[in-house]
Amino acid sequence: MPLQLLLFIDERSSSQEHIQGIKSYLQALKDDYPFELQMINVAEQPHLAEHFRLVATPALVKITPTPRQTIAGTNLVAQLEQSWPSWVESAQQESSEEAEDASSTNESVTYSTELIRLSDEIFRLKQENQELNEQIKFKDQVLAMLAHDLRNPLTAASIAMETLELTDQNPDPQRVEKIKKQIFKQAQTQFRIMNRMITDILQTARGKNAELQIHPQKLNLQTLGNDILEQFEETFARKSLQLKKDLPQDVPDAHADQELIRQVWVNLLDNAVKYTPDEGTIKVSILHRTSQKIQVTVCDDGPGIPPEQREQIFEGHVRLKRDEAKEGYGLGLSLCRQVVRAHYGQIWVDSDANRGSCFHFTLPVY
Repeated sequence: MPLQLLLFIDERSSSQEHIQGIKSYLQALKDDYPFELQMINVAEQPHLAEHFRLVATPALVKITPTPRQTIAGTNLVAQLEQSWPSWVESAQQESSEEAEDASSTNESVTYSTELIRLSDEIFRLKQENQELNEQIKFKDQVLAMLAHDLRNPLTAASIAMETLELTDQNPDPQRVEKIKKQIFKQAQTQFRIMNRMITDILQTARGKNAELQIHPQKLNLQTLGNDILEQFEETFARKSLQLKKDLPQDVPDAHADQELIRQVWVNLLDNAVKYTPDEGTIKVSILHRTSQKIQVTVCDDGPGIPPEQREQIFEGHVRLKRDEAKEGYGLGLSLCRQVVRAHYGQIWVDSDANRGSCFHFTLPVY
């Protein structure tokens, strides 16, 4: 049967009378010329509605003979009256051609719709397979980089501990005490770096859709900021970086998870140090924006971020071309966004080419 039709319907009560009228009209047309009809509920088979790019229901699709034709709308019966003669004519012509060719195969509506469904399913599975292959490749790269990068802080921490043992042989107690403080600070910095690396990897391994568990409490951002900046003193000194900070005492407390916000702040400062050239400037500030939001800002003197990539950098393991030679996995900003959004805040970047970048994030007031 060369004339095959699909009637797409929905379950809205307002369209039932219209659908019934179409069904009655189609039943009457069977006396004029036989055809095969299949009713499709768009709620049960949405992939078919998407395949035929339907924007309204009810809709009638002629799938054979080709070319395919779709009519829809409140005047569907009137459109069908106009199209029917040409449909019958093309069906009769195809029937005569098939009669001459005994080897031709007559496809049913059921076969056609199943073929469409399977094609869509194959396409979906190919996409999923590609995404899984990319994830496996990325995890392999991360493991290799992690094994390499963990050696640096481990070596530094080990040297610090060995140096600590040698200080006991120094006869000058004041110098020994000074060296011990420096060594402890260095070891603390290196262990913090390792902890951040491992935390980033574990969080990423959970997947981008994993729910982040937060435990918000009353948090003084000025105290937290000063504590974090103190940990970075040696790092700043190593590159002769100038720090400009504005952490007012009158900023209200935030309602946030202290350790997760520490992770965000440290991540942004690590990036600022990485991209700020020697003897450059890093700025850290807190601003009470509204009665409900506090804004934290970290600025650097780095190369800046192109406008078209300022959103991409917050996506999972996306790295800019300029960063290919630098250490890291492209995970930090993605995790920062997860944490900030879990606090019902926002994170974004303002940047000028060759003039640095300012990263901002907001937190709710306690």
